[in-house]
Amino acid sequence: MSTANPEATELAPGSPFPAYRELDDRTLADRIEAVRRRLGRRLLILGHHYQQDAVIAHADLRGDSYQLSKLAAERADCEAIVFCGVHFMAETADMLVNRPEQVASRGGRRVTVVLPDLAAGCSMADMAAIDQVEDAWADLGEVIDTSDITPVTYINSAASLKAFCGRHGGIVCTSSNARAVLDWAFARTKRVLFFPDQHLGRNTARAMGVPLDEMCVWNPHQPRLGGNDAATLKRSRVILWQGHCSVHAMFRPEHVDAMREHLPGVKVLVHPECAMEVVDKADLSGSTSFIIKQVEAAAPGSIWAIGTELHLVRRLEQEHAEQTIRFLSPTVCMCATMYRIDLAHLCWSLEQIEAGQPVNVIAVAADTAHHSVVALERMLAVSR
Repeated sequence: MSTANPEATELAPGSPFPAYRELDDRTLADRIEAVRRRLGRRLLILGHHYQQDAVIAHADLRGDSYQLSKLAAERADCEAIVFCGVHFMAETADMLVNRPEQVASRGGRRVTVVLPDLAAGCSMADMAAIDQVEDAWADLGEVIDTSDITPVTYINSAASLKAFCGRHGGIVCTSSNARAVLDWAFARTKRVLFFPDQHLGRNTARAMGVPLDEMCVWNPHQPRLGGNDAATLKRSRVILWQGHCSVHAMFRPEHVDAMREHLPGVKVLVHPECAMEVVDKADLSGSTSFIIKQVEAAAPGSIWAIGTELHLVRRLEQEHAEQTIRFLSPTVCMCATMYRIDLAHLCWSLEQIEAGQPVNVIAVAADTAHHSVVALERMLAVSR
């Protein structure tokens, strides 16, 4: 579990935050930059790729969730981190930056990790709660020897789920290393329980040659065996949690067909959190970093239809005017929870840090952090 300042759920009486809503963007941006100058390297602002342009402009580092946390952990002079992302990302940063050996090297000083708006969560991460996963594990134990199942959680999950994997011989994965992680898991056990995103698990396992009839979906809302019978579970090598990313689930196979019809020469590039039917029709599929690198390496005149979060696609379009870049879906599709981080929240959180009264502090409980880091370190070993 992670804890936060009481400001996490509602603003305290007399909170100065409402006054920030009355400021224009230029004033907010100037005040943000002023704090950055005064605090210097004692402050680190992390910006996930899906953030609004106005926010990402103030980030010291931009990247995907794990990459940002890893880079932050390498900074020895940082005293406070403001993570412009969502809750599980700030948890991961806290766990990696404040590992016991690192705290000891700083003379016992913890780095303060702040999420500017604690309402910035992740709908996918929320689809797998720790009590649901523990119940599923117990239910699976009625028909399968759980010592022959490796739990694998996507990085887009709560610290409690990462800790569950750490305790049960499991591991964490990202969209970049999911295949290597599943290889590691299958070398140890016959089966994998993959959560919370079914699409990343299915797309990765299928690319490895696991047939669909050796996969099943576990619905945590079904009263018995996740909606499966015992024979199905015994036959399955990959048990997929019924979760998804609300952004990537918006993309449909017909969107790919329409793009190919109306944009001759287009290459379709999608995230592996998209449904299997979309990935099958795409030319390329890969992580956020993979998508960015494909566009950066492409020749002028290249034509792309990209299936991932809108802010990132629009930013790529602006940064690569020499190419034609289109959003794959005809419907506006942005990460609503990422969008909650705005200049007002960023300015407020920075000025509160400078005043010595940080708000929305994310601090993962020591036992949860320990077991989470075990699972993360297994992933690091696989990635190496």
